[in-house]
Amino acid sequence: MKSLFYLLLALSPAMALHAKQSSATTESRQPLYQTYVVHKSTGNLTMDGSIDELSWSKTAWTNPFRDIQGETEPMPFYQTRAKMLWDNDYFYYAAELEDPHVWAALTERDAVIFMDNNFEIFIDPDGDTHNYYELEINALGTFWDLLLTKPYRNGGRAINAWDIKGLKIGISVNGTLNDPSDTDKGWTLEVAIPWSVLMETIPGNIPSDGDQWRLNFSRVQWHTDIINGKYIKQKDPETGEQLPEENWSWSPQGLINMHYPEMWGTIQFSDEQPGSDVIFKPNPVDDYKWLMRVLYYRQLDYRNENGRFADISAALEFKELFRELFNDQTPMPELMITVMDNHYIMKLDSTELEQIIYIQSDSRVWTENR
Repeated sequence: MKSLFYLLLALSPAMALHAKQSSATTESRQPLYQTYVVHKSTGNLTMDGSIDELSWSKTAWTNPFRDIQGETEPMPFYQTRAKMLWDNDYFYYAAELEDPHVWAALTERDAVIFMDNNFEIFIDPDGDTHNYYELEINALGTFWDLLLTKPYRNGGRAINAWDIKGLKIGISVNGTLNDPSDTDKGWTLEVAIPWSVLMETIPGNIPSDGDQWRLNFSRVQWHTDIINGKYIKQKDPETGEQLPEENWSWSPQGLINMHYPEMWGTIQFSDEQPGSDVIFKPNPVDDYKWLMRVLYYRQLDYRNENGRFADISAALEFKELFRELFNDQTPMPELMITVMDNHYIMKLDSTELEQIIYIQSDSRVWTENR
């Protein structure tokens, strides 16, 4: 395959729809997916926010978070990084957030936590972009856990009644919480999510060695002033409107919207203990899934221009796109499109793969064995 991760693709105006607080550019880089190997913990972990157990000390940090839009934007002014571990009972997360003024106000569970500075976890176990999990946490340990049936842009619903039963959260503030009179260093958190919850949307057992999931982390950071001993969100002096928050993520989205699961990073589970030299192995199926994703964007554009979805591959310039993305030596796969009124399914069959890849008009992508 060509250098797909550095190829600039004009995607679609549809990419800009439903972005939180901002619209996105229609030019987007093929995702520079972040990857991470999640090792198996060798000891008990206490969720107190300290991240001081031996297993954590041997576990690598992620790369520092970037602006959610990617390399086109400046690096965040405060550093954020994360770690992950797992065992037979829990999927563990730890994060370190640099911040000279640690504050939080929300105390009610399932409040809109991103109205405070927060840390967010997004998990899509089977990578189909539907039925994924979101968890938002502030420095008080207040959290919002929800299940998304599919992305908002596709009419997805946020199920707030869904709960992470058995969730464990630990917070540690390196400084003082909600005290504008001093300067803090930041805050750290630990999270443990039971497998019994994470496996609710997919069949089978907990992950095994080599399995890969899609996941991303996000940090929301508001601009504040200290007025009369209180943290006050800054406003635009010309409009009087509240300044938008900063959005920083582990794997940049390319737009200000976390609800494009196809842009998230990829993690690989390993049975090896922390500190072991395990190499992340890219899955070639993902390259073909991205091909299907671009065709999905093109279908949106085609419908906007023609009032219907394309039912032949030539209308989407499929062969030209394939040659842009793949080497000349890669056999051309067969693309089949079935259109049913306002719905379609596209099927990709390649001799290079053991699976057949599907994508449908509500953005879901999946594979089936031959």
